[in-house]
Amino acid sequence: MVRNLLIANVVVFFAAMQINPLSALALYPIGSPLFQPWQFLTYMFVHANLGHIFSNMLGLVVFGPMLEQRWGANRFLTYWLICGLGAAVLYNGLRTYDGQRMRHDIEAFQAEPTDVNLMDFVDHNASEFREPFAVVARQLHATPDDQGLINSALESMNTIYQRSMSSPMVGASGALFGIMIAFAFYFPNTPLIIFPLPFPIKAKYLVVLYGLYEFYQGVHRAPGDNVAHFAHLGGLLVGLVVLLFWQRNRTRMY
Repeated sequence: MVRNLLIANVVVFFAAMQINPLSALALYPIGSPLFQPWQFLTYMFVHANLGHIFSNMLGLVVFGPMLEQRWGANRFLTYWLICGLGAAVLYNGLRTYDGQRMRHDIEAFQAEPTDVNLMDFVDHNASEFREPFAVVARQLHATPDDQGLINSALESMNTIYQRSMSSPMVGASGALFGIMIAFAFYFPNTPLIIFPLPFPIKAKYLVVLYGLYEFYQGVHRAPGDNVAHFAHLGGLLVGLVVLLFWQRNRTRMY
């Protein structure tokens, strides 16, 4: 099954380079005109670039075979899909909430176009653009009745909203993070060599540290960061829940 998933992802990746099906297969936020229900499944087989698919498939090859040997092909595939779907549902729910909040902030500015409401929108939804919007806010504070300035600010806010709603989520990372937590769950003391660390690290520590890193990056998102950090955490969380459910009647770990 690891081999079959590897082949499926590579085939879809190179097919996407030829026919560009991102609008149909990538996962868009609920409420976007590009959203379709099947995208919760298909997004896992679409990748943004060669580096993206290489890192995900490398993780599948490193962590997947031992789990498939333990579970069998069918359970491995079931777990992979559950983690990928769970990550998509959790992350898309978060994106839907963010989109609704963004729309609310735009409507608040439309109702009362003040510099305060403008900066509230920026701080909640577009902190990477704070400096240029701060210039507009100062101008708006000085000339609060400047309709041209208000319309320009509204146009910029709506552009940010539309860009957010048309930005897709792609990749098998959510499913892969589920595989990583499963590997650490069943083989916690397996030493791993992770570049560029010059020493081995046990699987249980690697996954915990990686999870903390993803949480930090998700909360303190850097400007231009388009990685779905909370989707990775969603895959970890869903995977852990599934593992505990499957393990509930067992008394021994291996």
